[in-house]
Amino acid sequence: MENYTMEGRTYRYYGQEAPLYPFGYGLTYTTFRYRDLVLSPPALPVCANLSVSVVLENTGQRDGEEVVQLYLRWEQSSVPVPRWQLVAFRRVAVLAGRETKLSFQVTAEQRAVWAQDWHLEPGTFTLYAGGQQPGQQTRAPSEVLSAQFTVTGAARPLRGC
Repeated sequence: MENYTMEGRTYRYYGQEAPLYPFGYGLTYTTFRYRDLVLSPPALPVCANLSVSVVLENTGQRDGEEVVQLYLRWEQSSVPVPRWQLVAFRRVAVLAGRETKLSFQVTAEQRAVWAQDWHLEPGTFTLYAGGQQPGQQTRAPSEVLSAQFTVTGAARPLRGC
């Protein structure tokens, strides 16, 4: 085998074609609303971690569980990368009419790209938070919030952090 590329072989690299059953696929008996997506700091050094918080509100009449998903998108990369990559998820039970604030960490390792070795690159990134993948069409309504952050500094090998 000489072609080791993953393009066209896994859902992360299908291009514009959506997977039939993406991560988090399913229905619920209630509705959820996402709000107040906060990335801290909005500009961080190349080796730093990103803190993320989002508020999840159960706007339905029944208690329910939601799988909160965080996806990362590289806006420009020196090597081919997925459209977006799952970097965190958490199943959360929320009582009807209540809300909860969730906190996550997106580590430098999760932003690393492979080019003969793992390395970190500066640039602009988009983080998505919601109950499904960005742009996913589902029967049950679910919103996906997005926010951008910037990584500053020079590109460096991951092991150099």
